[in-house]
Amino acid sequence: MNISGSVRDFYLVRISGIETDASIGIHGFEQAARQRLMVSVTLMVQPAGGADDIGAVVDYDFVREGVLTLVGTRHFNLQEALCGEILDLCLRQSGVLGAVVQTDKPDVYPRVAGVACRMARLGPAMAGFPWWTLPV
Repeated sequence: MNISGSVRDFYLVRISGIETDASIGIHGFEQAARQRLMVSVTLMVQPAGGADDIGAVVDYDFVREGVLTLVGTRHFNLQEALCGEILDLCLRQSGVLGAVVQTDKPDVYPRVAGVACRMARLGPAMAGFPWWTLPV
């Protein structure tokens, strides 16, 4: 994809519905017990050639492992803070040009599907790209 010559070619890798139990939230009921959290990540990845070779692509295992480690090791008051840390994790990976992260707390309110936060971080090669159009 190329928008006005400023955005690099890229492809998407989507890791959706990572389910974990998190210590997240500011309310007493949220801090009293871990709650179910769903995390989805879409990576914008720099193509490394057309070869059908595992060495030519981003190994996305780091996303699942990193999310589970982050969520398992500390309390987050805000979904925004957790999304930011996951975005940092993604952008440290070689070949990742940008990422979109969504966290969703599905059990906060009765008769509500969930409370979600969706954030993106783009590297310089993706400046100006409409990240909100990407599926997460």
